[in-house]
Amino acid sequence: MDAALELAGGIAHELALFAAIAFLIGGVDDLAVDLLWLGRTGWRRLTGAPAAPALPAPVRPGWLAVFVPAWDEAAVIGQMLRAALARFDHPDYRIYVGCYPNDPETLEVVQAVAARDSRVRPVIHRREGPTTKADCLNGVWAALLADEAARGERAKAIILHDAEDVVHPQELRLFDRLIEAHAMVQIPVLPLAVPGSRWVSGHYLDEFAEAHGKQLVVREQLGAAVPAAGVGCAFERDMLERIADGRHDGPFDADSLTEDYELGLRISALGGRGTFARLRAADGSLIATRAYFPATLDAAVRQKARWVTGIALLGWERLGWTDSLAESWMRMRDRRALLAAITIAVGYVAAFLATGTVLAGTAAGKPTGEIGPGLALLININAALLIWRMLMRGLFVGNAHGWREGLISIPRAAVANLIAILSAWRALGRYLAIKRGTAPQWDKTAHAFPDISVPL
Repeated sequence: MDAALELAGGIAHELALFAAIAFLIGGVDDLAVDLLWLGRTGWRRLTGAPAAPALPAPVRPGWLAVFVPAWDEAAVIGQMLRAALARFDHPDYRIYVGCYPNDPETLEVVQAVAARDSRVRPVIHRREGPTTKADCLNGVWAALLADEAARGERAKAIILHDAEDVVHPQELRLFDRLIEAHAMVQIPVLPLAVPGSRWVSGHYLDEFAEAHGKQLVVREQLGAAVPAAGVGCAFERDMLERIADGRHDGPFDADSLTEDYELGLRISALGGRGTFARLRAADGSLIATRAYFPATLDAAVRQKARWVTGIALLGWERLGWTDSLAESWMRMRDRRALLAAITIAVGYVAAFLATGTVLAGTAAGKPTGEIGPGLALLININAALLIWRMLMRGLFVGNAHGWREGLISIPRAAVANLIAILSAWRALGRYLAIKRGTAPQWDKTAHAFPDISVPL
């Protein structure tokens, strides 16, 4: 019994030491971003975003192309298109919807909307689906080129949206203004909590509140590349053609699981300037893309596994590193998801093992569980960093979604940790399968469209 307790205690100590050191590194990393945000923008930037009407009018007129890839989206694509057509405040745009020949339900819905409004253009992919989202977008790109030739006028910008997105009325006018000075423009993404799924779907509120309220702001200020989110983003048409000229199938890399993220970084590498536009409309609303995110544990794990596979694993191989310190730091932050998940899992195991050892030792009349001064110091520092982290998260979530959600975001971190661990495990398996020759495939999740008749 004594030997078993001693062994268990030793294992718990070593695991705790590993986790504590890794938590400290991650905590200092996050703290540095927080301090940069506070020092350079602060609360004023979070709540006092300038209004889009203050921007100058576009100098160069032109029409805008909105790309919407759609595989198995019959349940939402009709609502999304009708809402976009009703909400977009812009005189000249066209929505291209990429469909597949073996998905007749989605195609039928899109064609029905297109029959009533010529601004919707169904595009039937040359291959059966699902392929990858990037491959679908390349098919849409080919249709755009054909339309440009027939129209005799090139599009000014290409905007990406998903089939479940709720668009902002002013976003096209914002893109029209800013794309003249930038190769890529990204507006915030605001997840909506799915009714009945405050904990799973709600954790997206927490993560995007910080990512699009602080992290992208700091990223741009440091001069690092601004990655595209894949929705609510606009690309200069000539920049996409420049990228497409270096490929055989279009500007979107069909072998990538996170083509949007990679595209933002590649544009920066080519000298293009990306920007994160956090602006408000005249009515005070934030010009952003809103959407429901996965509401079940399985769906959230699948979606995040795709992100981890594409960014943290394949992205490391495909994009590498740069000579820029700021850019390398941001890429390191993008790619730390797998290590963070391992650290969280090790921390939980260490905590449970240490607790079990203490309880067993106490029951046997041989108390154990003494912590050395070094580990105790690490634990105390990490506790302080954790409190700071939860306060910052609550601040950003509260500002974006109300203080009730801000308070719930603190215990909801445990759900986010569980999803991170499970998605990292799935991502690792998917990565190994791809390395063995399995073709990347569109591992999409089921979507729902919110009731836009009520305030979002």
